[in-house]
Amino acid sequence: MNRLLTLLFGRLPIGWLQLSHSRGRLLAAVAGVGFANLLVFMQLGIMGALNNSTVAPYGLLNADIILSSQEGNTLTDSGHIPRARMFQALGVAGVAEATALYIGNLPFTLEDGSTVSLLSFGLDVTKPQFASLPLVDTIQRLSLENTVMLDKGTRGMPETVIDQLVAGGRLSFETGGNTFTAIGTMDMGGGFLADGMMIMSDQTFLRAFPSRASGAPNHILLRTVDGVSIDAVVARLRGALPEGNLRIQTMLESAANDQAYMSTKRPTGIIFGFGVFMGILVGLVIVYQVLSTDVADHLREYATFKAMGYGQPFFLGIVFEEAIILAVFGFIPGFMVSLGLYAGLNSVTGLPVAMEAGRAVLVFLGTLAACSLSGAIATRKLANADPADLF
Repeated sequence: MNRLLTLLFGRLPIGWLQLSHSRGRLLAAVAGVGFANLLVFMQLGIMGALNNSTVAPYGLLNADIILSSQEGNTLTDSGHIPRARMFQALGVAGVAEATALYIGNLPFTLEDGSTVSLLSFGLDVTKPQFASLPLVDTIQRLSLENTVMLDKGTRGMPETVIDQLVAGGRLSFETGGNTFTAIGTMDMGGGFLADGMMIMSDQTFLRAFPSRASGAPNHILLRTVDGVSIDAVVARLRGALPEGNLRIQTMLESAANDQAYMSTKRPTGIIFGFGVFMGILVGLVIVYQVLSTDVADHLREYATFKAMGYGQPFFLGIVFEEAIILAVFGFIPGFMVSLGLYAGLNSVTGLPVAMEAGRAVLVFLGTLAACSLSGAIATRKLANADPADLF
């Protein structure tokens, strides 16, 4: 280790020698930084799951523009808009096709008496082009009355049921006084709003939700003419359709706005964001305590160096060396434990919690920055000190 650090720093690794001199303190410091990393990773992981599950329903759809009510917040937490807007939009140049989208949350009681909630989507199955590519071929089968396609990632759903559907079997179940038959599966997974998803025809949806009216869907989906600018069509729609309770967005804009809403306005997003801040703060405090104690313990040695003519950059180099070592040594266990906890959380809850390369790099760079900042603060006492005062 000494040789490696000597090669890296081009001098005797004084910082490492000071840290390794007290192995108990070094282990405690590494554990503290690792815990702070773990805390940040978990908060970011859950925030990522929140964002991913928020935009996951967009993966069911294949459209360019979405018309929504101003009263809604996200794709799945939306108000209703008049179906007449669909016909008005079809009269705007550049709009090729349109369809209505209905969304509701349907409870599903399992054989063991437990209940799962299914985020249900109703689409006009005579327009399969509005479904995502993997669903285009199968969605037309939903034209049969009261047939649905179940999410095989539904939280709490017995594996035997999913295996049966995947093998081509059927599953009949009752909910809301209606009997439905699942004739296939899709792969989406549960989220924070529901345990899973289900897709059906708009006619089946209206039977499942008798209080809903066909003239008031949640959204209107539009596809533009090939080669026409989507932004230009959006601008035309905003000029042509009545102003007021209507939001016109591209699908990409809508997904981005949904993520922003869930991260900054919903309590869950704010809580997890605060958790990230607390993790960083804990890491800063731990590293600062370790480094400031180390500086205090070696004041005489630093004073000797200062009397010999070494300047502040030399001392900063030593403390930064310690900070970098703590950052690297603390990041590795924090990262490894986070991978295991991500897998466990995904298995137990079905939430899309996964380690992303960008997140790992961001946390590592953040750890380096936090440790370096702590090191810079810890050396303040040395900056204006007189060597004679240090003895």
